[in-house]
Amino acid sequence: MKPISDDNVPNLSTADVSRRRMLQALGAASVVGLPGFAFAQATAQVNTTKLAVTDTEVIVGQLHSATGTMAISETGSIQAEQLAIDQINAMGGVLGRKIKVIKEDGASDWPTFAEKSKKLLINDHCAAVFGCWTSASRKAVLPIFEKENGLLYYPTFYEGLEQSKNVIYTGQEATQQILYSLDWAQKEKKAKTFFLIGSDYIWPRTSMKIARKHIENFQKGKVVGEEYYPLGSTNFGSLMNKIKLQKPDCIFVAVVGGSNVAFYKALKAAGITGDKQLLVTLAVTEDEMTGVGGENFQGFYSSMKYFQSLDNENNKKFVAAFKAKYGKDAVIGDVTQAGYLGPWLWKAAVERAKSFDVDKVVAASEAGIELKTAPEGYVKLDKNHHLWSKSRIAMGMPNATFKVVSESPELIKPDPFPKGYQ
Repeated sequence: MKPISDDNVPNLSTADVSRRRMLQALGAASVVGLPGFAFAQATAQVNTTKLAVTDTEVIVGQLHSATGTMAISETGSIQAEQLAIDQINAMGGVLGRKIKVIKEDGASDWPTFAEKSKKLLINDHCAAVFGCWTSASRKAVLPIFEKENGLLYYPTFYEGLEQSKNVIYTGQEATQQILYSLDWAQKEKKAKTFFLIGSDYIWPRTSMKIARKHIENFQKGKVVGEEYYPLGSTNFGSLMNKIKLQKPDCIFVAVVGGSNVAFYKALKAAGITGDKQLLVTLAVTEDEMTGVGGENFQGFYSSMKYFQSLDNENNKKFVAAFKAKYGKDAVIGDVTQAGYLGPWLWKAAVERAKSFDVDKVVAASEAGIELKTAPEGYVKLDKNHHLWSKSRIAMGMPNATFKVVSESPELIKPDPFPKGYQ
């Protein structure tokens, strides 16, 4: 089946929106087969599983940490998902219905995420949920989504080794982020020895397990240190001494959330700076840089698929719309952009399926959906529920922005279960 191409996604100018509305009113979108508009169908036809869908409205959920140590990372996703929903509603909604959002706060606490997911699925009957950040929060809600047959759009880069019928993964999995960055460090920076550092939960530990296997088995390099710290940790003094003692070619990092602020300040205080030491992180985006500070991260590198500085027309329109809604000083990180893709992917799948029913939306998603105008550039959804996307390496700048220094020449096929890494 030919993939859907949602050419409407972030075409954001007022003139374009007005022109599109006129075309939609004439039924032109239906003529050319675009998913940007669909006349309202009878609710009994598009909702056979008792979801929160009426003749004029469909309810979805948002489940992120608006408070706690992860709020520094998750606030952007909350904002981007809402921006996408507002834009979709301005275009007429989904199957002729406006989207209403119920927001819940996971509060950086995994049991709270589980509790709130039950509310959104069982009590609120949400047609889809956009949410989570950490793998711990995703793992906490996953059994509930599978039991209740809910649909989660998960925006964060993660360790892979998972594929659920009830989750669409819009961030990168390990082979797209971890392996690409390690190969770059070896080839471009001649790194042979690595010191692995992460927050102490499933994503960093699994990611570093994959990294170690790649370094030792495929690169024939050496891991000279491996350390983990609880979420929210701020004391990294002893770690600085260990790094200085081992003198690794590359510090490879998966510290997340608010701990990033203390970690990079500790590095600078210890004299471990980007002009002397190669450091590659999997978890510092523009969102975290607001707390970390460009002066503490300059010269270090981040591995992501998206940076706000990407120079393409899709991204320029997205950044302009984001800043228009949230202020000129608002910043956009990798997970923020991946969060923005979620509502558009759901919209395209619903309109292909001509139904809000989860099983039908999932089947439509697996048949192939592509977003030609995503801010990161063209992406497409694989039948394994992950996105084909490019990988990029960028250097931190003194003004807390990033300069892209490496980009994969082609989209990288998602492979959540790579051979030799499980």
